[in-house]
Amino acid sequence: MKAEYTDVRQHILDQGKAIITRKGFAGVGLNEILTAADVPKGSFYHYFKSKELFGEAMLADYVQQYRIEMDSLLGQSSKTAAQGLMDYWASWFSDSSEHSDGCRCLVVKLSSEVADMSEPMRTALRDGTSRIIERLTRTIEQGMADGSLAHVADPGRMAQTLYQMWLGAAMLTKLRREPSALQSAWISTMELLQLPPAPAPATT
Repeated sequence: MKAEYTDVRQHILDQGKAIITRKGFAGVGLNEILTAADVPKGSFYHYFKSKELFGEAMLADYVQQYRIEMDSLLGQSSKTAAQGLMDYWASWFSDSSEHSDGCRCLVVKLSSEVADMSEPMRTALRDGTSRIIERLTRTIEQGMADGSLAHVADPGRMAQTLYQMWLGAAMLTKLRREPSALQSAWISTMELLQLPPAPAPATT
């Protein structure tokens, strides 16, 4: 190794994730990951017995980091649950900016690819998205409790509906390279949650 890292495993995950977010899983070879991480092949196989197991660990790590970011947006004590929820959806505009080199969301990037390629990776994404929906469900319940959201008959179904809508919007934004799908999702979210209209965030 040409450099020392305090956590080699995490360093490999971070470097591999950055490349795979741009190119997809199948489009990235092991040597490219090794070069980006600046580690020998032996170090890689010390932590991951195969590229598929690396992919599974990468997705689990991605979801864990994603949920930390979610909590920072949804759990601010100075804001109502409704404000936190809309802050979360607003973050999708920067993540799917038309000026970026592609959507940074690995769920959007890899869902179709890995579903037919790897059962462990498919399961990691499935379980990860289920936990994301559970977090959104709790936020909707908190919004009803603090009075910032109108009553929702089934918070879990609402959370699933919203997340699925935003995933679809992010995929269309990646395809179109312009934010109209996200803008539509923003308007629909406010209508579904019975929130006062507000302009959609600008893309960066």
